[in-house]
Amino acid sequence: MKVSALCAAAVLLLLVAQAPSAAEASHLKLGYYKKTCPGVEKIVKYHVAKAIKANRAAGAALVRLIFHDCFVRGCDGSVLLDPTPANPKTEKTAPVNIGLAAFDVIDDIKAALESHCPGTVSCADIVIYAARDASSLLSNGHVHFAAPAGRLDGVISRAADAQRDLPDSTFTISELIRNFRRKNFTVEELVILSGAHAIGVGHCSSFRARLSSPPSQIVPAYRNLLSAKCAAGPDPVVTNNVRDEDPRAVAASFPSFLKKLRKAKDFLDNSYYHNNLARIVTFNSDWQLLTEKEALGHVKEYAENGTLWDEDFSDALVKLSKLPMPPHSKGEIRKSCRWVN
Repeated sequence: MKVSALCAAAVLLLLVAQAPSAAEASHLKLGYYKKTCPGVEKIVKYHVAKAIKANRAAGAALVRLIFHDCFVRGCDGSVLLDPTPANPKTEKTAPVNIGLAAFDVIDDIKAALESHCPGTVSCADIVIYAARDASSLLSNGHVHFAAPAGRLDGVISRAADAQRDLPDSTFTISELIRNFRRKNFTVEELVILSGAHAIGVGHCSSFRARLSSPPSQIVPAYRNLLSAKCAAGPDPVVTNNVRDEDPRAVAASFPSFLKKLRKAKDFLDNSYYHNNLARIVTFNSDWQLLTEKEALGHVKEYAENGTLWDEDFSDALVKLSKLPMPPHSKGEIRKSCRWVN
């Protein structure tokens, strides 16, 4: 009887603890700005398309932003806040956030929306809309979903929170699973979201240990390619997807891969899973997916079925976009995405 009572109490406490998050997520809805800011999603898509047309890397950066914002304090735009004398260490300054970009695209969208409907659209919602449109454009429409809105912008941004909540590129599979589980994401969803590494870039400092990994973990020719690129400076940027590499670099270190290079760079597809199985991925956290039975099974599944990954990645982004701010957090509609009001 005592054991049953304790179990019941534990379940009740768990439900109470989850209640604020569920309540907050219920405030999100499709067409949230239909009356208050008609055409908001068209304006966002116009600016995202314009940025991608000028530089496809901007689209990859926008896709990265949704993860780095939502995994820390929920989807509240806190990753957009610039350091100030009062708060010199915002999330942007965290080592785990090295290389975040496309803030200028968010600024342009915010400026356009402030002109169209002042004080109405949150920066947090802009991040979600922009990531949705960038994913769609970079995948030729294969990744697509309707994005609910209604978020407020957070007023707290701390580098320490980002370091605590975001997965590190050096994580083992056990650490990755624990990290995602804390946000209520499964092993399968860990594998699904990792597929975003088909686009974008990484800093050598994020995978330097891979340069001495054995052939069982990374193909020697690819390791040599990375070593050559990382020797070019103190912390160079290297493309995540070997299929997007500079042909000259591939010809010098990995000539057998030349025929697999693709013309359209930063194309969001399931190539990450093929690369991972072939041991030609940059981060240790990528390779770690091959070391656990369930994760490996999903890597093989998505390598074989690109359409399934498109659909599941879309669903995972929707789930990601619903991560709420901590209970009792204060929010606002920022005038500028870089500063609290």
